Amino acid sequence: VQLQASGGGLVQAGDSLTLSCAASGRSFSRQTIAWFRQASGKEREFVAARRWNGYTYYADSVKGRFTISLDNAKNTGSLLMNNLRPEDTAVYYCAADPSIILSSIRVSHSYGSWGQGTQVTVSS
Repeated sequence: VQLQASGGGLVQAGDSLTLSCAASGRSFSRQTIAWFRQASGKEREFVAARRWNGYTYYADSVKGRFTISLDNAKNTGSLLMNNLRPEDTAVYYCAADPSIILSSIRVSHSYGSWGQGTQVTVSS
């Protein structure tokens, strides 16, 4: 599946932003979709994931602020980010895979398909 991420931008602390991940070539409906982020000089880290059965998982740092969702009709995943903080500044990547096991859902190299990154910058 080919993924296209979009929606990044420059916002102020406390603002909201929604990232989108459009899929082509294969349906999202039976895949796990996820968002990772990579801040400058740091390793890529897990943000959120949604399994094909609807269960969602979040990093502790974003729990309660971010929401991952999937629009099957549009074959597009989204990441709604509320109450953004300067430490959320990073390049955000969407990823998908049809064969993720639960124990690997937070591991970036478990995912076979990646979108290009979209920059999110949060000013204080």
